[in-house]
Amino acid sequence: MPSCLKSAPYLLAAIATCSGAADPQEGIFDLRDLRVKITETLPYVEIEHAGKPIVVMRHQEPDHTIVAPYDQTARDCPPYCIQPMNLAPGVETIGELELIAYLRRVSKGEPILVIDSRTEPWIAQGMIPGAIHIPYTRLDPAHAEPDAVAELLEFELGAIRAGALWNFSAAKTLIFYCNGPWCGQSPTNIRALLALGYPADRIKWYRGGMQMWEQLGFTTVKPPASPPE
Repeated sequence: MPSCLKSAPYLLAAIATCSGAADPQEGIFDLRDLRVKITETLPYVEIEHAGKPIVVMRHQEPDHTIVAPYDQTARDCPPYCIQPMNLAPGVETIGELELIAYLRRVSKGEPILVIDSRTEPWIAQGMIPGAIHIPYTRLDPAHAEPDAVAELLEFELGAIRAGALWNFSAAKTLIFYCNGPWCGQSPTNIRALLALGYPADRIKWYRGGMQMWEQLGFTTVKPPASPPE
């Protein structure tokens, strides 16, 4: 078990909010002496998720391996086909360090959203701390009504109605992810927004998704329980 700092309760309280890949249930960690850091100079980050602080770190046990469903390598294509590295002109594809930088900016209150585009069965297995859930079905014209898409644009993404058009001058920067390079849910969201005129330079794509996040042993969180009907 990794070393611990029982004399530093603020560390323990922060870690206690984590779950998933780097699971505090498997040990209490000394954040000042992690053996598996994010980078050489960045051992962990603390971000806000659903109003609570979350320590994002990598799994510390050397024998930890990827768990289902991300340990699977063979998936039917279609629908699970490999996505291109460059999804659309102007849309930046980012990696884990860039995503973490955006998550920290979200915690500071900047007009940025990190969006999990997956549907309910997938997010139930864990999501990236600091992300919000907007399933691709809320933006995809094949599933969503135009009025519902318009409400999402206006009330969640910061677009402004301008008659029959949209003014995106105050639109938020959006970072999308889904299950990984073999998943088409976040690409569907991105293409739908581009078709509506959302500025490409305000859309980012974490192509690695949960597949790479889990592979690197990063902290995940469970989505909040749905309220009883």
